[in-house]
Amino acid sequence: MFKFDAQDYPYASKRHVVYAKNGMSCVGNPSGAAAGLKVLLKGGNAIDAAVAVACAQPVVEPTGNGLGADCFALIWYKGKLYGINGSGPLPMAASIAKLKERGFESIPPYGVEPIDVPGAVGGWMAMHERFGRLPLEEVMAPAIDYAENGYPVSPNISRLWEEAYKNYSKYRDRPEFKGWFDTFAPNDTWLRPGDVFKSHDMAETLREIARTKGESFYRGALAEKIDAFMKEHNGFLSKEDLAAYHPEWVEPLKTDYRGYDVWEIPPNSHGITVLMALNILKGFTFGERDTIDTLHKQIEAMKLAFVDTMEYVAEPSHMIVTSEQLLSQKYADDRRKLIKPDSAIMPEVGDPRYSSTVYFATADAEGNMVSMIQSNFRGFGSGIVVPGTGISLNDRAQNFRFDEKHPNAYEGGKRPYHTIIPAFISKGDKPISAMGIMGGWMQPQAHLQVIMNMIDFHLNPQQALDAPRWQWIGGKKVEVEHDMPNHLVRLLQRMGHDIVVQPDPYHMGRGQVILRDPETGILCAGTEKRTDGQIASF
Repeated sequence: MFKFDAQDYPYASKRHVVYAKNGMSCVGNPSGAAAGLKVLLKGGNAIDAAVAVACAQPVVEPTGNGLGADCFALIWYKGKLYGINGSGPLPMAASIAKLKERGFESIPPYGVEPIDVPGAVGGWMAMHERFGRLPLEEVMAPAIDYAENGYPVSPNISRLWEEAYKNYSKYRDRPEFKGWFDTFAPNDTWLRPGDVFKSHDMAETLREIARTKGESFYRGALAEKIDAFMKEHNGFLSKEDLAAYHPEWVEPLKTDYRGYDVWEIPPNSHGITVLMALNILKGFTFGERDTIDTLHKQIEAMKLAFVDTMEYVAEPSHMIVTSEQLLSQKYADDRRKLIKPDSAIMPEVGDPRYSSTVYFATADAEGNMVSMIQSNFRGFGSGIVVPGTGISLNDRAQNFRFDEKHPNAYEGGKRPYHTIIPAFISKGDKPISAMGIMGGWMQPQAHLQVIMNMIDFHLNPQQALDAPRWQWIGGKKVEVEHDMPNHLVRLLQRMGHDIVVQPDPYHMGRGQVILRDPETGILCAGTEKRTDGQIASF
């Protein structure tokens, strides 16, 4: 009826924080948020809602995750914080030597070689079994309905779909990529804003997962289909790898920052980067957010933390330093001394040994909260979709190193350095916030900025998300958003930072925040202006 561009917004707009009393589902797209709310309204708890969103996201936001993705979650349940690592290892048959035999000089980003054992389905099942209230079939019903009957694609997802279509078109003639085009480009094009996407194959796969509580995916009919496809196309992933997989319950890591406990998932995730940077920064006093002193110190602390985690974080049994060493205050004090007050440094790895992901958050009236993230790694992932299933497989193995001597070497049976990180904030024995920002290497950098926005500068959740962001790229190069005040950009340049103004806000992460008032239990949330975020609440 009306002819307009759903992806063009020339006028300034603003969001307000959203309050609720009984429950919230805070997600990067409206359809995903609605899935969580439907389950909450049926009497489900925050964990049921999170699993409902997690199952729906591969359908409604396939540009960032899939049924063959990985996941991590931080779960506050009845007064205690739990962590689950739903990332999978590299198949046992894979190795750098075999990549070299195939003519590769680095880990390829697409195809059958960068696929790890998918961990997300296992993570969903473990969360629901331990903490869920409603039957699994009821929790997964919204996802199945979206897949079977369709939903209108949102603007940002359409844009990412277009980018993926153009990218995967380079592989159109390779038979292993046919499943992607059959599933996600059935009319030989991408989905425009408002176009309806549906997938009977995904619906049947989700029904099979619900009916078997995930067993079919790892040790049944779905596993057999994955195995047969991989054998046909010379992939490393096998049914034996799938059968051996189990998600891991982990003890979350934390640091005290200005009287709040900030929590992250431990390695193989790089959430520890956030905590290391906060340990450095808590030795400084900050008065205002939008000053050159604040920006410079944030950037320098993140650089120092990031070069360490990129060197040291790996499968925990292969790490040459411990998380405790990386988080020691003595090490943070030493790293802080390297920050120069008036010039940018070229960060180098220290030694602490003395002697396009989806994020969402849910909360309920009982005080339970979930901070959860899942991802293929790059957009749709490897570009491999198992025919007849709708299972798009991750390309997470690209996060390994092509170096046999490195702790994070591409080696069968190991989980890679992982970029996806949920976060949580508590104070004493009270949950305060489930929060996170998706977006590859931007994630710990956005966590740092949003956490400081709320704790140091007293911004509300929406303000904390809306504020202009920066991203360290490497060396002295820093990207800043186009709405960063120009005088700050110029001052950063004068201090030696190599500044690039990033006109596309998509590159600066996309997040969600739920706060809970520890006295009243009232929930207050903000959602990302850089995507199609939505807060569904009651």
